[in-house]
Amino acid sequence: MIHAPQPWWLPALLALSLFSDALMSVRPPMFIQRCLDGVRFPRDWWWTLITIKLAATAGLLVGSKYPGAGFATAVAVVGYFVCAAIAHYRARFLGSEFWINCLGMLALSVAAAVTYVV
Repeated sequence: MIHAPQPWWLPALLALSLFSDALMSVRPPMFIQRCLDGVRFPRDWWWTLITIKLAATAGLLVGSKYPGAGFATAVAVVGYFVCAAIAHYRARFLGSEFWINCLGMLALSVAAAVTYVV
């Protein structure tokens, strides 16, 4: 059964992280550029990541009132970072960007999703 997340701050931290990442991606610093180029993500499509992260932020915030929406969003964010991890692996781009950023966000996303069902 889906219920209000306990602890509440894990989905909030995920939302804050995604929102911060989206803001930084408007004018991406070198480490974000290096990451996206490293996985060969086309520069013409970088704007889609900002849209996805902002939508996920909104979904997680809505989830504070409607837990089902928050859970669905958290699961979608897990899927997003699983796809990112696969892209890193396929591109053989397995530096610190993969281990710290990608897998770190994947772990945070899984933890946030679990808070809705525990």
